[in-house]
Amino acid sequence: MPNLENLKKQAKQYLRWHRERHYPVAAVIRTTVPRFAHLADREVLDAAFSLADAQELVARQNGFDRWTALKTGAQAMSNPTGDTSEHPLLSGVEAVLYVSDFAASLTFFTKKLGFTVDFAYGEPPFYGVVERDKARLCLRLVSEPVFVGDIRQRAELLSASMTLDSAADIKRLFLDYQAAGAAFHQTLKTQPWGTRTFIVLDPDGNLILFAGPGD
Repeated sequence: MPNLENLKKQAKQYLRWHRERHYPVAAVIRTTVPRFAHLADREVLDAAFSLADAQELVARQNGFDRWTALKTGAQAMSNPTGDTSEHPLLSGVEAVLYVSDFAASLTFFTKKLGFTVDFAYGEPPFYGVVERDKARLCLRLVSEPVFVGDIRQRAELLSASMTLDSAADIKRLFLDYQAAGAAFHQTLKTQPWGTRTFIVLDPDGNLILFAGPGD
């Protein structure tokens, strides 16, 4: 858990973004703080949003239902000696895929690849996150080509890479995607180093690698 001072800074940053009408924060507020759940993005930005609301948002992001509970937890886990020599820990990573049809991409990832929509924002939506288990992908609508020609497929430039824990899982997932009609740049194969992989091709030409242990 981050230290309390960093958590306070996070809350103030959310408050500042709301005051500046930063659209991405609207989706975060709506999906995290229950009293905003029924509002559209513009309504979230129009609504009153206090420091206490921002603190509740940060608390809920860290697994607590209120700020006071988060403070207690953060203080209990803090280092009483003030030693800050431990290196910062990265808590996650999200690949960004550039798409030309946002709605079509959501359909592809949810209907064919089994992801669910975490959030989508904009009117109409132009950015969002889909997730499956611990894997998260950001989708960003663009109105012009990001890559020239078919260089991604020729050079096998991956947009995202995901891992599975067992040989049975990687095979089952490949068969599931095959049955769903997903397009493949590479079907399931065993690499020279022993890993089994396959690569899905999304509607915009993004290459998504799935990898797992060999038999």
